[in-house]
Amino acid sequence: MASPRDPAPAPHIVWDWNGTLLHDIHVVLEATNAAFAEVGLAHLTLDRYRELYCVPIPEFYRRLLGRLPTDEEWEVMEEAFHRHYFARSDTAALAEGAAELLADWVLAGRTQSVCSLAAHDRLGPWLTRLGVAEHFIRVDGNRGEGQVLGKAAQMARHLAAMSGVDPARVVVIGDATDDAVAAAHAGAKAVLYTGGSHSRRSLAGAGVPVVDSLAEAVSVAEEVVRRG
Repeated sequence: MASPRDPAPAPHIVWDWNGTLLHDIHVVLEATNAAFAEVGLAHLTLDRYRELYCVPIPEFYRRLLGRLPTDEEWEVMEEAFHRHYFARSDTAALAEGAAELLADWVLAGRTQSVCSLAAHDRLGPWLTRLGVAEHFIRVDGNRGEGQVLGKAAQMARHLAAMSGVDPARVVVIGDATDDAVAAAHAGAKAVLYTGGSHSRRSLAGAGVPVVDSLAEAVSVAEEVVRRG
């Protein structure tokens, strides 16, 4: 621990991508409703989506249907969602202030990375297209096993792959309760952001700080590491 005369160590931030750095909730909702229309499910408002959304995704569908989907229903809805999402995904931009926050963090001599369940082969091009790829010391997406292992196992692997990064000074910033679960599993802390898939009420149940902007998330990340 730093002495009173030493500056507190800065956190290493692990960013979630979809719904956090990438402001794509409108794309997610449009794709969800387009997919639901194909299978005869009712249209969702954003508030309703955020109240019901959870992971694993079959549980989200159980909340909608009153039962778990059959294997056939699951395959149809997953294929339809991804087809509609990627047809619209280029309309998604970075969250407000994200580009400046990322650049400023690096200019201050601090480190950050991305850990996401988005497909790894799509994640790299996304970061490059939006001009932020150079800000991260590591980027990990789903290489085909993330949905099976879950984000907790993926987060532990992500942190273990970065030499010199102490999990005790890592803060995961994400938009979903599974980001907090993954952080705790890997020995890190978490801050959750309301701009993505979950309602504030849902996020509050994770027992970690909840914020309404990424700037606030970074400020709180520094504070939780300073407190130890």
